[in-house]
Amino acid sequence: MKSYRLVIDCPDKVGIVAAVSRFLAEHKASIVEANHHCDKQAKWFFMRNEIEAQSIELGLDEFKQEFAQLAEQFSMNWKIVDSSVKQNVVLMASRESHCLADLLHRWHSGELDCNIVAVIANHEHLRQMAQWHGIPYHYVPFNKGEKQAAFDQVRELILQYKADTVVLARFMQIFPDELCKELAGQVINIHHSFLPSFAGAKPYHQAHERGVKLIGATCHYVTGDLDAGPIIDQEIVRISHRDSVEDMVRKGKECEKSALARGLRSHIEDRVIINGNKTVVFD
Repeated sequence: MKSYRLVIDCPDKVGIVAAVSRFLAEHKASIVEANHHCDKQAKWFFMRNEIEAQSIELGLDEFKQEFAQLAEQFSMNWKIVDSSVKQNVVLMASRESHCLADLLHRWHSGELDCNIVAVIANHEHLRQMAQWHGIPYHYVPFNKGEKQAAFDQVRELILQYKADTVVLARFMQIFPDELCKELAGQVINIHHSFLPSFAGAKPYHQAHERGVKLIGATCHYVTGDLDAGPIIDQEIVRISHRDSVEDMVRKGKECEKSALARGLRSHIEDRVIINGNKTVVFD
């Protein structure tokens, strides 16, 4: 069913829900899903309404023009999105294949409602995986001393494919600050949740030596602060003294796949609102 997603955040104030509901009712809009939340500490309000597209009397452009008056009254940041217009998603990878393979499978099976338009990688060995799915594959080498030129090429590819979202599916190069700013809110990353502990090489080996009892993964937006952007989703699993390093790596990969897939799905369904260095994610 085609729907419109109305997503709002604004200073908290009495009457926002009533005003939005009244506006939608006046235009015969059938609300199929409604969510709202108030951050009492920040005094900020968040709302997401999903509207049956066929029910509304206005065209989308007319809706935007009329709703803009209400939005101005409440100082809203807002957007309305047509669910039938799929986001263009570029996947980026390095050597590890599990996250890339999982997203491609979920996309192929229809679980992820988007257009995966390209895969960009700094290694060649995942090319056949992308090509089997009929997706263009671009190898961009990141040679020592030439990383800026490589990222310039990545940027051109992102622009070429008109990407709405970029997913770092275990892509192991650090995005430069200027690209993070240019693509703010559009780049999603996944990493193990040990950070800031056990940073650097072989984190699972370090965690095993420390005897941790809980491991997991974090899906977040990329910012100039390495691995510290707003968190979208997380996944955890308990382990015990019986688990070897290999067991921890295997279970950690499952966490990475699950958290990344859920995070991407929430993002492309416009369920995530960035709030400073946090997010509001409507289930």
